[in-house]
Amino acid sequence: MSQIYDRVAYIGLGLIASSMIHAGRRAGLQRVIAGTARSAGTRAIARQDGLCDIVTETAAEAVADADLVVLCVPVGAMGAVAAEIGPHLKPGATVTDVGSVKRAVIDAVGPHLPEGVNFIPAHPLAGTEHSGPRSGFAELFDNRYTLIVPAGEVDPVALAKLERFWIGMGANVETMEPDHHDLVLMVTSHAPHLIAYTMVGVADDLRRVTDSEVIRYSAAGFRDFTRIAASDPTMWRDVFLNNKDATMEILGRFIEELMRLQRAIRKGDGDLLFDYFTHTRAIRRGIIEAGQDTADADFGRGRNRDKGGA
Repeated sequence: MSQIYDRVAYIGLGLIASSMIHAGRRAGLQRVIAGTARSAGTRAIARQDGLCDIVTETAAEAVADADLVVLCVPVGAMGAVAAEIGPHLKPGATVTDVGSVKRAVIDAVGPHLPEGVNFIPAHPLAGTEHSGPRSGFAELFDNRYTLIVPAGEVDPVALAKLERFWIGMGANVETMEPDHHDLVLMVTSHAPHLIAYTMVGVADDLRRVTDSEVIRYSAAGFRDFTRIAASDPTMWRDVFLNNKDATMEILGRFIEELMRLQRAIRKGDGDLLFDYFTHTRAIRRGIIEAGQDTADADFGRGRNRDKGGA
């Protein structure tokens, strides 16, 4: 793969940004890498590790002369960052993001960007429970999907460059409409995280009663819940607050399904339970066949520093 952008600026230097930097360097996609983060400690680590060619104190400084600006901050901070960088973006630059919610990001960022700047939201469906500038690795996006979610009419040349950029980092790229994205991701990522947080909270209450037996005797299923529930609390708070409609819709459906299973268990309806579990098992096989996980006992989580998730 050859160079696609001369200068790329990353606002926020956590797991996704640092992985993009490593993946971009692996493929030679970006010549100069500028970056900044809200935390002085994060900026110091980025300088010490040589994560970026240039580490700035402010987002406004980072985006100067950048051909691509990647917003890697929590969804709730996107609007403020866009307001800060808007006056400093060069004409023809592309601004993108990596947020898990798209409609709220479009509404928050779009009004602050000047004419002549291309705004093309995106969402890489990859991640781990780790965070910070040292958590990233080049393989994070390999064979994972990145969804490009255009905010209305966009320059086709700018769109094609961003698609090539993600493909160069190893991702499978598809486009999707914003509201549909938010509903799909609520099912595949957001609701499972909310359920995991809830189940771990219930277990914590029970642990107080059982003298820590819940922790000591955790089976694989509960350990998977705790892995998911260890994700960045700021990011997930903002995801749910900025995707309320889809959250309420999917939670309502989940409660209905839970009550259906509750009734089957109460009535001793083994046939319903068997059929239900057989159907959900088939969904798991479909995920494996699509190459988005493995049939390994650890679901492939030991590979590439726990690659996967969203």
